[in-house]
Amino acid sequence: MQTGQLTPRILYVIGQLHSGGSERQLYYLLHEMDRSRYRPAVVVWNLSEADKYVGEIRRLGVPVYCFPGPLRPSAKLMNLRRLVRRLSPEIVHSFSFYLNVAVHWSVRGTPAIALGSMRSALYLDKQVNGWLLGKVSARWPRMQIYNSYEAARCADSSNTPFVPGRRIVVQNGVDLRDFRFTPLALRQRAQVLGVGSLVRVKRWDRLLNAVVVLRRRDLDFAVQIAGDGPLRESLETKADRLGISDRVVFTGHSDRISRLMAEATFLVHCSDAEGCPNVLMEAMACGRAVVATDVGDAAYLIEDGKTGFLVPRADDEALVERIQALITDFCLCKRMGEAGRAKAEREFSVDRMVSDTFAAYQSTGWANA
Repeated sequence: MQTGQLTPRILYVIGQLHSGGSERQLYYLLHEMDRSRYRPAVVVWNLSEADKYVGEIRRLGVPVYCFPGPLRPSAKLMNLRRLVRRLSPEIVHSFSFYLNVAVHWSVRGTPAIALGSMRSALYLDKQVNGWLLGKVSARWPRMQIYNSYEAARCADSSNTPFVPGRRIVVQNGVDLRDFRFTPLALRQRAQVLGVGSLVRVKRWDRLLNAVVVLRRRDLDFAVQIAGDGPLRESLETKADRLGISDRVVFTGHSDRISRLMAEATFLVHCSDAEGCPNVLMEAMACGRAVVATDVGDAAYLIEDGKTGFLVPRADDEALVERIQALITDFCLCKRMGEAGRAKAEREFSVDRMVSDTFAAYQSTGWANA
């Protein structure tokens, strides 16, 4: 394990530090907190030195710990427990759902406060992580910070014991300096943007099917989908088969999402499940209208008809009609985008996310002075 600062007050545990939404939120939190006061450190369950946020977090002066060599999960769990005892942090906060129970176990017999995380849809995280790990990570630690009001509502209404005893919602934040407002340029051809991993739950097939209908209506538009994942080849094949490769381009992973949004007319997000989707907040911060399925916290982020459109997840016809409305009405795109930026400035700032996170810590009885 890396040596470094030996007395962190807060220890964050995360699965990896690539370019995902959870990693970005952790970086924002570390960047904006008073690091000299709280002395944070990070433990990475599966570290790759090439991952985007490894170097960025180290440049903040935050120690990054990892486990040497290929180890079984049980060996990593023992190493985490030993590390917690050696560093004696006051708070150990899991930033990856599947590591919740590891954090819970690592603090047993110490004064440290354990907190878990729920950063997606409750049922999806349980399903993805398997029957046993999904259940125990949903229950322990007994206090968890959710990034989604919808996930918390589902936990509140659940009849299973496999939910935490206490849930606090802290929605994600957006760096308004990076995702800054860019006036919408009038173009003859509307530029439709999609951003996200190319995985089944994101349902990019819905957008491809919508493109087929919109193309038949002789509308002038192009679609760019930024992201990578296991379905890229099959989605590109589907676009070819549908005869829409002239309208849809898959650009792969990008670290310049704010620039892509500045070049777009509006954003489309057609997922089947979400927590608090960063991409909707980021698009609104850039002054772009959004069309999104009503999953996760989309309904809390989007004011339907004002900052964008919400469509029922299973209503493909509504998705087509809302996309068409924005393709054909520049003034509507502009008006919604400006309203979205105003909402982002009021509600989506990183400062608000950091303040809410530390309020959650304080609610545990932690003496943070």
